[in-house]
Amino acid sequence: MSCVLDASALLALVRGEPGADRVGAELASAAMSTVNVAEVVGHYARRGASAADIAAMLDPLPFERVDFDGDLALACGLMLPLTSPVGLSLGDRACLALAKRLGWTAMTADRAWARVASDVGVALELLR
Repeated sequence: MSCVLDASALLALVRGEPGADRVGAELASAAMSTVNVAEVVGHYARRGASAADIAAMLDPLPFERVDFDGDLALACGLMLPLTSPVGLSLGDRACLALAKRLGWTAMTADRAWARVASDVGVALELLR
């Protein structure tokens, strides 16, 4: 399976949380929006990690980083009416928009996504 990782999925992997094995099994064929990469960077920066330490942790990981372009921005914004009632963020919608573009499954630990994934036309794998 090819999947698009949400920030929560990548964090599960690097922190060894439940679901890390599932993310690890898909990592080499996975993609992630640069918006979601920024969320992971922000998570560690907020806790005082240096840019060098964060890069050393993330750079070797073999997933594709996909730039957030104008088409993804449009698709992401158009999802707002369907996703805001369940509290999905810009980052959540960025992941869903990329998964929809690629026709791949979105992988997340956020259970709220299950309430809207089919409405936005995306297959979903919940980690836990």
